[in-house]
Amino acid sequence: MKLARRLGPFDAAAIIISNVIGGGILFTPPQVAAAVPRPLWFLATWLAGGALAFAGAMAYAELATVRPRAGGEYVYLDAAFGRLAAFLTGWTSFVAGFSGATAASAMVFAFYLGRFMPAASVHPSFVAIALIAAMAWIHVRGVGPGRIVGNVLAALKVTALVLFIALGFALGTGSTANLSVNAGPAHATSWLLALVPVMFTYTGWNAATYVAEEIRDPDRNLPRSLAIGTATVVAIYALLNALYLYVMPIGSLAAVRGSVLDVIADRLLGSRAGNVMGVVSLVSLAASISAMTIAGPRVYFAMARDHVFFAPAARLHPRYQTPAIAIVSQALWSSVLVVSGGADALIRYTGFAVVLFSGIAVVALFVLRSRNPNDARPFTAWGYPVVPAVFAGTMFAIVVNAISSDPVPSGAGVLIILAGVPVYALFALRARAMTASGA
Repeated sequence: MKLARRLGPFDAAAIIISNVIGGGILFTPPQVAAAVPRPLWFLATWLAGGALAFAGAMAYAELATVRPRAGGEYVYLDAAFGRLAAFLTGWTSFVAGFSGATAASAMVFAFYLGRFMPAASVHPSFVAIALIAAMAWIHVRGVGPGRIVGNVLAALKVTALVLFIALGFALGTGSTANLSVNAGPAHATSWLLALVPVMFTYTGWNAATYVAEEIRDPDRNLPRSLAIGTATVVAIYALLNALYLYVMPIGSLAAVRGSVLDVIADRLLGSRAGNVMGVVSLVSLAASISAMTIAGPRVYFAMARDHVFFAPAARLHPRYQTPAIAIVSQALWSSVLVVSGGADALIRYTGFAVVLFSGIAVVALFVLRSRNPNDARPFTAWGYPVVPAVFAGTMFAIVVNAISSDPVPSGAGVLIILAGVPVYALFALRARAMTASGA
């Protein structure tokens, strides 16, 4: 079964923007400031993360235009390294990546909604599950309704953040002197460690590749969507973090607990700004959940189509032609994580896996070029081989540094990933049995 090509470049770019800009930018900057308590190093970390994300996006653009199918990394690892490696990235996406991020974002959404509806604070899990279910319902009902909701939310998100940044610099009471106030030393190892939450906050720059099978004229529109979406996010993140430092010294930023955006808004625009930014946060989180609801299930759909996931996930809705079972599966598992409270732990344990698999996917670019030199390549990765090699090398350095610096959660993450091996074996046995029986 194949998905219909009904998305344009700006639809796919909106998926990237919505997928990336979510809860991470609300909570990650203090962690980065604590790891690199020097303003210029702090900004350099975010710019380096943005440059790496863009380099990765351009490498993915080549991979996706050669194989414009649903699934993202799953497709590229399958082609380069085999079905088990591909399954493990899809397994991690289902168990923790998309599902965990969806659950965590939905809980943060319930927290912000509690400002306006106190009952939401009393029953946050109910609110989170209701939001997850609503997004699943929208995206099951067709690419058209999902595209409209996603595009509107992405446009509102970008507009609100750009206005906030502009008003902050124009009307705020900050100081450029904060850029010269250091709060401690910074080392290469701490800078690499700081790149882990930064790259996690940039997670989603590759979101358009998950829906590659549904993008019209993928040879042109996939690279355009990846470039537009990623560049937009990098610009917003760079300006937001510059605004944070304009408002408060880096030592104060490192000490922030909770949403840094709320603290900045309060200092810039007064106590009423908290409610305004609460609305912005609600829109931003809803957009992220919408994007993850369209992207993640395409991975499970691709896996099921290859007989390494539950077979019903490969079915398309008879009326709406969407991977409805895959969408519902992610929504159900995300809801379980909401109720169990396991989303944050899974994200903490497997955060490095996002970096790891993106690095492996770019290594796949080298493998596939060497193995299939005569393949038509509508788009070629920028700066090949140097830029993709730098991207992959940096990703692996970040992973090694993360595991050595914080071995307990990283070790747990490795175990979660490896737990997929026996699961894969069961699916593979079933697939062989079906082949032998002629099913």
